[in-house]
Amino acid sequence: MKHSTQRHARGRNHLAMSITHILTGGALLLAGAAFATSASAQERATNLDRITVTGSNIPRTDTETPSPVQVVTRQEIDRTGKTTVAEYLQTLTSDGSGSIPKSFGNGFAGGGAGISLRGLGAGSTLVLLNGRRMATYGLADDGQKVFTDLSTIPLDAVERVEVLKDGASSVYGSDAIAGVVNIILRSDFTGTILRGSYGMSGDSDGDAKKGTLTTGVGSLAEDGWNAFVSVDVGKTDGIKVSDRRDRKWIGTGDLRRWGYSAGGSQFLGGAITGGGTGGGASLTGSIFNPTTGLLESLPGCDQFSNISPQDPGGGCLWDQADYRDLSPEEKYVNVFSRATFAFGETSEAYVELGYSKKETTFTNTPSGVSGGWGYPGGPVNANSGPGAVVLAVGHPDNPYNEPVRVRYSAFDVGPRVTNNENEFTRFLAGLKGSWGEWNYDTGYLHSSTNLVNKRDGFLRYSAVQCVLGDLACPAGTWNIGAGSEGNPQSLYDYISPTIQATAKSSLDMFDFKVNRSLTDLPGGPLGLALGTEWRRTTNSLKPQTYTDQGDIIGLGYSAYDGTQNVYAGFAELSAPVLESLELSAAVRYDKYESGEDAVKPKAGFKWTPAEWFALRGTYAEGFRAPNPAENGDGGLAAFSNALDPVRCPGGTPAPGGTQDDCGQQPVAIITRPNPDLEAEESKSYTLGIVLQPTRTTSITVDAWRIKRTNEIAQGSTADAIAAGNVLRDSDLLNGVPGTGSILAINTGYVNASASKVEGIDTDIRQDIPLGNAGDLRLDLQWSHTSKFERTEGGTTHEYAGTHGNCDVTNCIGTPKDRINFGATWNYHDWSVSGIVNYISSMDNLAETGGTKEDDCLNFYADGSPAPGNCEIASFTTFDLSANWKATEGLEIFGSVANVFDRVAPLDPATYGGINYNPLHFSGAIGRYFTVGAKYTFN
Repeated sequence: MKHSTQRHARGRNHLAMSITHILTGGALLLAGAAFATSASAQERATNLDRITVTGSNIPRTDTETPSPVQVVTRQEIDRTGKTTVAEYLQTLTSDGSGSIPKSFGNGFAGGGAGISLRGLGAGSTLVLLNGRRMATYGLADDGQKVFTDLSTIPLDAVERVEVLKDGASSVYGSDAIAGVVNIILRSDFTGTILRGSYGMSGDSDGDAKKGTLTTGVGSLAEDGWNAFVSVDVGKTDGIKVSDRRDRKWIGTGDLRRWGYSAGGSQFLGGAITGGGTGGGASLTGSIFNPTTGLLESLPGCDQFSNISPQDPGGGCLWDQADYRDLSPEEKYVNVFSRATFAFGETSEAYVELGYSKKETTFTNTPSGVSGGWGYPGGPVNANSGPGAVVLAVGHPDNPYNEPVRVRYSAFDVGPRVTNNENEFTRFLAGLKGSWGEWNYDTGYLHSSTNLVNKRDGFLRYSAVQCVLGDLACPAGTWNIGAGSEGNPQSLYDYISPTIQATAKSSLDMFDFKVNRSLTDLPGGPLGLALGTEWRRTTNSLKPQTYTDQGDIIGLGYSAYDGTQNVYAGFAELSAPVLESLELSAAVRYDKYESGEDAVKPKAGFKWTPAEWFALRGTYAEGFRAPNPAENGDGGLAAFSNALDPVRCPGGTPAPGGTQDDCGQQPVAIITRPNPDLEAEESKSYTLGIVLQPTRTTSITVDAWRIKRTNEIAQGSTADAIAAGNVLRDSDLLNGVPGTGSILAINTGYVNASASKVEGIDTDIRQDIPLGNAGDLRLDLQWSHTSKFERTEGGTTHEYAGTHGNCDVTNCIGTPKDRINFGATWNYHDWSVSGIVNYISSMDNLAETGGTKEDDCLNFYADGSPAPGNCEIASFTTFDLSANWKATEGLEIFGSVANVFDRVAPLDPATYGGINYNPLHFSGAIGRYFTVGAKYTFN
């Protein structure tokens, strides 16, 4: 991909780069008319400069197109101080709910990192490398959404990133419902660059060491060939939540200092709730008195917990932050290489090789010995009923003459540790060049991932029942709490074996694309592009050991296996019908071997009545067939949070209940694949203006709307609860049947009615020459989400500005506004940048329409809505970076993230982080320093 040698105004260049994305599909419909053009007209057609922009295969003479595309240069990435592609892309204002942060190491897709444009999910955001797809990550997010892992891409090889923000692309695939992120790497390089950096937090932890070597030989122009390789290696130390003990609510699960009850603190364990009917999973253990039916704590709390004050309900409180990681440990190596060989007059052959290996280790709290979870056979209830975990008569911790139900957090087993090791490979071989009037590009791509997920510290249900409930168990008797020091290692090996899951994905693709100019129109040459594509994708996940039997306590089940063969053809036309008016049209046909097929168009216009003003707009339709995790073989049993209208109707505790029953409750959700699922479809619209009032000022404002129908999602948990499709515990309210705490919810994948997301994007850039003092560039990106509706069963839920949709990853929420404001000052050999990042506040509600008094997701101990007046506060950080070119070859750089050490707002509802929202991750880590050097050998 090459840049134009002509000079154009900067702001308009950025805006125009988007439009070419859109044009591919329509050409198939228009090809007949195009080929009817006379030979003399073809001879008159103007040859176009070769400018390739994400979203189109038609070369252009300028870079202004109808679609909104955000173009991120390498310099813009470097000034943020981010050291990985994923970390940078998740700061984009267009990223939203459903993105996958590295901090959520205990999720289904732990170890991966994904972007979710418009909050529509990582599975609806198409990520490309040099304009072509990549194999998806081995683990599906939430067990459902397959996505591309951003952490496999070496940052030092990145030339720029282009983000198509107007929805489905007829060029790359109609399944790009939320948009396209195209990461463009170097196409050739000569010389050697050595780069190293070291990062450390203000608390002297989270050390990040990184080294990169990029070297290339040969000149394509002079030698007829070029080859280069970029190698990226690094290691980042993990950070414990407890390492932030003095950082307000970040380093502790105990929220009582901020007005919450023990039971209302999601990450404070051991509280006995409901007057003794529930809770009690602590480091000492608790048992149900067979006479009263109420929980009572086993002795020894002072030995294991320094929490003060202790539980007035009689439990043994302990802080889950003592065991859980805030950020995982990571080790990685990324390699990218490319060789290009010229042949003939105008053609070249190219080969790309990529390899990545990444290991991530995340530590979480110890496992309990009871609870509720699910597997393909249905829900498991280890709390009550015939499946309850009990202490046998004669067990050292059972003072009664009958078996007693037990609650216990197995600290003596140790924390639960998840280790993901992922290998990614990519091979591409292709030819491109000119043949007569046609330009062509064709290639074969193979890409694959191979992932091993190992887990330690998890408990096998049947083994726990044996060593606690059967004194004749061959493995012995498990003494819990204060008596655990005498347990032999052989017992722990029996109840907590190492378990693992393996996941594989692959992508094989062949594509062929051509383009040419047909004839001259009043505004310029009429451009045509045609293309075809075949791809095969496979995704398989063998479930965690024993989870297919429901035999791992508290661990959900996820498995899938399937193959998709897809055939596609697309075409596009770009028609500058007037000097002031350009029209574009595209159409794409996708045929899935499973039977789904669709023809989806895309169209756009750009009207430029004056040199300083342009009006632009697009319309596109999208199509995404169900993936193997949704309609293949397998299933999902996961964990989420839900409100219980039985124990807390209308926001008021039911008789016998407490205010703790009115907050979000952790539940298991069992979801079954649905072979009758239909494909998702979408319609997206954009309408915007491009202003360039001066040579140094550019402003773009684009309104956008995406409507997705037949959306594939888990059936509504609220509807399942209302219909009684739940498994409840035995902690009844005043003995009323059917009022126990929810343990599990049964549902399945369904085609929900629709989602509608709309908003406005603003991009402002201003260059300020400072004469002898250098120059200053100011830029601002602002994404405002005005609507995020989801309609299910005739009921519409609005999430914009709230903590919902909590069925989406991590319960991140949907803030209405995200703003990035940057300033870069260049002076001789110095460059200094500052960036302000802003995320607006959001109501701590599951959706709009309710009242904070009744429907808040959390409440203080006094029953008032929390936090504040049921609102997650806004969050603003400031990042600073500098670069000094010390010599011709040597550059010194450094950065400080979160310069003012802002603390992430208290968020007691999310489960992606302890008391903070993953969107505010930098406020959990705190101030972070990075220094490094780059040397270029000429």
